[in-house]
Amino acid sequence: MRFEISKVLDAIEGRVCTDPSLARAVLDLAEVIRYQDLDGGRPANLLRLGMVIDALARDLEEDSVPVYAIVHRALLSDADLTSNERMVVRRWADDGLVEVLDHPGDRMLEVADLLGLPVLSRARFDGLRGRFPWTVEQPGRVLAPVPGAGGPVFIAHVGGGNVPVAGTRSATGEKLLARQWRCPEPGCALFGGGGGGGAFADLARVERAPAGQPPPSLRGGVPTCPRHGARLGDAGPRPRTEVLAVRIGGLIRRRFVLTEEQPVLVGRAPEQQGGIVLGQWLNDEARRWISRGHVRFELRATAPGRGAASDAPSRSGRGEVIVTDVSTNGSGIRPGGSMTEADRIALKPQQSRVLSAGDMVELYPGVQVGRADELPSGAPFTPTSVMAEAPTMAMRLPRP
Repeated sequence: MRFEISKVLDAIEGRVCTDPSLARAVLDLAEVIRYQDLDGGRPANLLRLGMVIDALARDLEEDSVPVYAIVHRALLSDADLTSNERMVVRRWADDGLVEVLDHPGDRMLEVADLLGLPVLSRARFDGLRGRFPWTVEQPGRVLAPVPGAGGPVFIAHVGGGNVPVAGTRSATGEKLLARQWRCPEPGCALFGGGGGGGAFADLARVERAPAGQPPPSLRGGVPTCPRHGARLGDAGPRPRTEVLAVRIGGLIRRRFVLTEEQPVLVGRAPEQQGGIVLGQWLNDEARRWISRGHVRFELRATAPGRGAASDAPSRSGRGEVIVTDVSTNGSGIRPGGSMTEADRIALKPQQSRVLSAGDMVELYPGVQVGRADELPSGAPFTPTSVMAEAPTMAMRLPRP
C-alpha cells in the first residue's frame, strides 16, 4: 500500500504549481488536508488534495488541472501527516511548486486577486470583503469543497452553482507579471535562478523559467518575496508567453507555456526536454500516425510596425505562434477552429505556418493543439484521476 500511495503523491505533484499561466485555482493546503469528512480517515491526509483536484478537473471538464497551493510552514513538521507526506511537501517547497509561508494571512486571496483565479476554501473571509469585493460579488470565485456521493463537490459561497469561475487579473497583477523579479535570499525557489535551496535542493526537478514566476506579494506597495519577506529586485521585462492546450477526443488533456526562448515539441513521445508527450492518451491508430516528435511550436515577437503575417494578425503584442511540421505523415490546420473538411489546410513535413486567431493544429483526427483561451473543452467521459492508484483502505468515501 505504501508504494501505491507514493504513486498517487507523485501524480498529485504533477498538479501543483505556482506558474501564473497554468494554475486554475488557489487553495490553502493546510486547510484542505484536514477535510476529514471527505473520507472519514485520519485527521490530516495529503491524499485529500488529490480528491479536491479531481473534483476541479471534473467541473472544468479538463484533464491535468494544476492548483496553486499556499502552505503554512508548520505543515512541514505536522505530526498528523506521515513522514513520507512531510517529505513530499518539503520537496514541493524546495522545487518552488508551492508557496511555503510563515504567516500565510490573506496570501491566498491576494494570489487569486492578482491572477484572477477562483478560491477553493470553506473559510468565510468576512473581514476581507472590503479589500477583495469579488469574494461576494462574483458567483463561483469562492467555492467550498464538501463531501459528495462520488467524492468532493463544490458549493459556491455566493450566488449558487458549483462550477469554479475565473475572473480577470487585476491591474496590479498585470503590472507585476510584466516584470521579472529576484529575491536577495540565495537559492530562493520562487524568485531565484532555478531549482531551490532547501534540504531537497539536490532532488529539485524544476528549473524555474522567468515566465513561470509567481506573483510577488505587495507589502506597503512594494513587491516582496512572500516566502522570505525580502524586497524583490526588478530584473527586467518578463518574457512574452502564450498558453497552448492539447485537446484529444474533445477533452483538454493538458496546457503548456510557450516562450520566445524555448520552442516546444509535441508528439507521441518527444525526446526533447520539456516536450509534450501525447502517447498515453492515443489509440493504436493515432499512435501509428503521430510521430515521436510531430510538430514544433515557436513564439516570435512581432516586428515593430508590422501587423503580422498576412494570414495571422498580431494579438495584443503577444507575438506570433509558429508551427512547423517535423513529422513523417504531416498535419493539418483547422482555420478559425473550423471542423469542416473543405476548410482544412494540409501542413506537409518541414512546412511552417503562423497561426491566426482561432486556428487549431490537427496532428490526427481528434488530436488538436491551439491557444488555450480559444480551444473549448467538453467530453462525455471523466478526466484521468490522480487518485487512480489510491488503495481503497486509504480512502473511504462517504456513502450517498
